[in-house]
Amino acid sequence: MKKEILPAIKLTAVLVVLLMVVYPMIVWGMAQFAPNNGKGKVIENNGKKYYSNVGQIFNDDKYFWSRPSAVDYNAAGSGGSNKGASNEEYLATVQARIDSFLVHNPEVKKSEIPVDIVTASGSGLDPHISVQAANVQVKRIAKIRGIEESQIKQLILDNTEKPVLGLFGPERINVLKINLALDNFNKL
Repeated sequence: MKKEILPAIKLTAVLVVLLMVVYPMIVWGMAQFAPNNGKGKVIENNGKKYYSNVGQIFNDDKYFWSRPSAVDYNAAGSGGSNKGASNEEYLATVQARIDSFLVHNPEVKKSEIPVDIVTASGSGLDPHISVQAANVQVKRIAKIRGIEESQIKQLILDNTEKPVLGLFGPERINVLKINLALDNFNKL
């Protein structure tokens, strides 16, 4: 029995040092070379700091709406709902989001609603929406803000992020960035 216990204790001690000290220090050291020293992508606007890589709630009609979050935009507990596409509760939640979207955007047909505007991402913290999700909100925002639709469409074009290396992923729009640009546009 001593033969097995002593090596197990030694292995445990080595792994504790390796995984609780050495590995975190390596990750921390690598983060120091990342933008903002690995503390996230921070945007300052009017004296306020925002994290542009974490989804935030925007559900006021004068803004582009964010993608729904299964974790109420709490970055401390990211995750999806883990409910399958055939789960009745999940389907009811999505239908409620569709109904709400249609109430606030009466000129949009149900078939025109992009899936990302009514379903949460896997992390629940996706800061992006598709270009289509932004475009279906143009009429509502233009009407409320008193801005020409063409100006808002130009704002969408200006804030569209291209695929990584021109190949990986779809075009997308960071909701925080476009809403800050929208607020700044109104100040001009």
